[in-house]
Amino acid sequence: MDSYVIQMNGNGDLSSVLDVHVNINGRNTVSGKMKGRKARWAVRASDMSKKTFNPIRAIVDSMKVEPNPNKTMISLSIGDPTVFGNLPTDAEVTQAMKDALDSGKYNGYAPSIGYLSSREEIASYYHCPEAPLEAKDVILTSGCSQAIELALAVLANPGQNILIPRPGFSLYKTLAESMGIEVKLYNLLPEKSWEIDLKHLESLIDEKTACLIVNNPSNPCGSVFSKSHLQKILSVAARQCVPILADEIYGDMVFSDCKYEPLATLSTNVPILSCGGLAKRWLVPGWRLGWILIHDRRDIFGNEIRDGLVKLSQRILGPCTIVQGALKSIMRRTPQEFYHNTLSFLKSNADLCYGALAAVPGLRPIQPSGAMYLMVGIEMEHFPEFENDVEFSERLIAEQSVVCLPGKCFEYPNFFRVVITVPEVMMLEACSRIQEFCEKHYQSVEGAQEECDK
Repeated sequence: MDSYVIQMNGNGDLSSVLDVHVNINGRNTVSGKMKGRKARWAVRASDMSKKTFNPIRAIVDSMKVEPNPNKTMISLSIGDPTVFGNLPTDAEVTQAMKDALDSGKYNGYAPSIGYLSSREEIASYYHCPEAPLEAKDVILTSGCSQAIELALAVLANPGQNILIPRPGFSLYKTLAESMGIEVKLYNLLPEKSWEIDLKHLESLIDEKTACLIVNNPSNPCGSVFSKSHLQKILSVAARQCVPILADEIYGDMVFSDCKYEPLATLSTNVPILSCGGLAKRWLVPGWRLGWILIHDRRDIFGNEIRDGLVKLSQRILGPCTIVQGALKSIMRRTPQEFYHNTLSFLKSNADLCYGALAAVPGLRPIQPSGAMYLMVGIEMEHFPEFENDVEFSERLIAEQSVVCLPGKCFEYPNFFRVVITVPEVMMLEACSRIQEFCEKHYQSVEGAQEECDK
């Protein structure tokens, strides 16, 4: 048995604690002073933090511009439907939260993947014969953004790549690159209502491709894929044996003239992780309750992906328990009228905005079919004094106090995104100001050429 003798060198003062030698069977080891190391402060940010980059924040923060002090600011840039107070959640949703809080049952920790009863509720709500679900197929998360993060983390390793849409939600790239995952951008086609360029998509796939992200309905485009287009996407995934991460946070938020098809209902052999949440459809983004639905009828994911998601969920021990406690009432008692009224408002605003901007010289809005956004093309040749969409957006703020995100934020230059959740009177005023701005700066091609020749 080893014997331990502790020797302290010094005169008994406190500093001698720093010079402690442990004698183990006659062998001196240094524990207090590490051999060969000169103690000094060297605290640095981690590689992961340095690789974390949000392009929207970077671009917006670099736009050093003051709004016109004579005009009230109108922000068409924030994807938060609660900002202006015109789209409150339903009273039943609020009451469900109050009841959960008052019950006193949801103050402790839940399992990291969520309460079984809450997962059963989500499974029941989204179950259908074409895409059956049980509680074991549901992982509850802290918002849809964490659902996407967990799905990426379980499917891809550093050095692998994922395929994401262009234009697309910037968080995909932010999360992937922070994990050392390469991002490849596949094109969406504005002339085809933002359908995927399937040939381009398939050309990007290689042996290191870990997954394909499909966002439907789309942020930033407001597009909704048809059933036939979704089937073609699934054919590519099946042919190339690439799993899909389906970002369906805007699922069911489609206008009356089209139909939303959950991707998993059309797939019999492609494994899909579908990410969703309460944020948009129930108009409570701050409540941070999301989910991953595991669709794996051919057992391609098997236990490994399921177990991986459980392990990853344990890093933050799950989403807010009070919201979980309210889920049953939220899902069962929210009236259809609430969903209908929200979508009617969004469609009305979308039609208003599209009609107004389609009449503006130099702009090409793309008609949306759902979600909360539309993209507007800028015919930059008619605005020669602006170098790009970022400069166009900066001057729009400076002159008209209207804030839109430039297309560069979504890897798609010469466009800007409009959020259509603002009150109707504000949308009308914003469109009027955008028209005034464009009419002031618009030049015919001949005039623009003369400007360039000066």
